[in-house]
Amino acid sequence: MATANLVDGKTPAQFDEITKDAGSSLVVAHFWANWAPQCGVMNEVLTELAKEYLQVKFVKVEAESVPEISERHQISAVPTFIFIKNSQQIDRLDGANAPELNKKVQHHANSLASLPVPATPQKEDVNERIKKLINHAKCMLFMKGTPEEPRCGFSKQMIAILKENHAEFSSFNILTDEEVRQGLKKYSDWPTYPQLYIDGELIGGLDIVKEMKESGDLESMLPKAVSLEDRLKSLIKRSQVMLFMKGDPEIPKCGFSKTMIGILNDTGIKYDTFDILQDDEVRQGLKKFSDWPTYPQLYVSGELIGGLDIVKELKESDELQHVLQGS
Repeated sequence: MATANLVDGKTPAQFDEITKDAGSSLVVAHFWANWAPQCGVMNEVLTELAKEYLQVKFVKVEAESVPEISERHQISAVPTFIFIKNSQQIDRLDGANAPELNKKVQHHANSLASLPVPATPQKEDVNERIKKLINHAKCMLFMKGTPEEPRCGFSKQMIAILKENHAEFSSFNILTDEEVRQGLKKYSDWPTYPQLYIDGELIGGLDIVKEMKESGDLESMLPKAVSLEDRLKSLIKRSQVMLFMKGDPEIPKCGFSKTMIGILNDTGIKYDTFDILQDDEVRQGLKKFSDWPTYPQLYVSGELIGGLDIVKELKESDELQHVLQGS
């Protein structure tokens, strides 16, 4: 039977609200993934603990669905349990250890101890983020919503024009990032959306694109789309060692990607990356293409090696260096 003190933290805002409302009461957050069977077992343990400790708030957080929260708490593997009081992390438990989890919950449930808030990592300058986004693809569209679900009529019309011209393009949903939404207006000196960029240069909004279409100038400027399968094959073979991740090596957007970058950096072998958060077509398509449901994904010589768990196993068995070298 479910209890009122066991909830799901499905968004960063919801997670922050739960921890804030709890005040000095204990919050236990379970970072889990549906592909890890041990997480299912620990969710059952969490349910039993919630029945016993009614004064504690238990939160289940699917680690890969809220990378901001996972990164904040340095989640590098699942299951991981974070203990929070007064919106501050006071303890953690890595791994599926039910007796130790019970022990820690019992200890902290009646304790008022808390630790200082860890220093917040330096945030990347918004203009640098915008430059990276603009140059993410030869043809880059900043819009409201996604190509599959435009959230305004102008964005919908822009998508129709690009598809009509068989354009290959990437898009960024400015509704998901207020900093980019406001910053790009100043950066481009263009007050409205959608905004279309080609080769890093602003083309304009819907009216400009319509005029270029009518004059025949647009079609020659747009890169032509290739099939998703061909595009994925091309990306996979872009480098001898190719990593598909959330974020980039400088600012990983989830704990799994951050850990993977650390492991690859330790090998000293050159590799390339692709940020799947910036291209939903690649993000969803690669899951089916590789038959691998999660990220990060590592490829060597065009062949899938696997995710973080596989790479960790290769590292522990001293095989990783040879695999990355194509041996």
